[in-house]
Amino acid sequence: MLPIIAIAVFLLMTVGTFLITQRSLLRVALGLGCLGHGINLIVLSAGRWGAQAPIVTPGLQPTDVTDPVPQAFVLTAIVITMALTLYLLAAVVSQTRRGGRAELQAAPESDGELDGPSLAAEFAGRPGDQA
Repeated sequence: MLPIIAIAVFLLMTVGTFLITQRSLLRVALGLGCLGHGINLIVLSAGRWGAQAPIVTPGLQPTDVTDPVPQAFVLTAIVITMALTLYLLAAVVSQTRRGGRAELQAAPESDGELDGPSLAAEFAGRPGDQA
């Protein structure tokens, strides 16, 4: 079971890293989701793999049960990752509805080269008005 999880983690992290390096905001959002799921699998596999649920019964050894703490962390992380992904997807939809392309733009090396109206246009979110 562990080699299958290792391969799944490798694939999720590889695809997530590839998608995060793209310019499209949709691909970046999906890449962050893949990275989040890969990290969740890493945390989940760090817990003990037992055959029984952690219920107190007589004669049960601690090495026979699954550790519930990583499962609780992963459950919380899944909810946070889902909320972050939905927020990013909403930002992508909002950007495309405004008529713009949902792509990342390169950051300027220095704002010292821009004049006042160009800086105001940049802060207002009108990239076409820049010099």
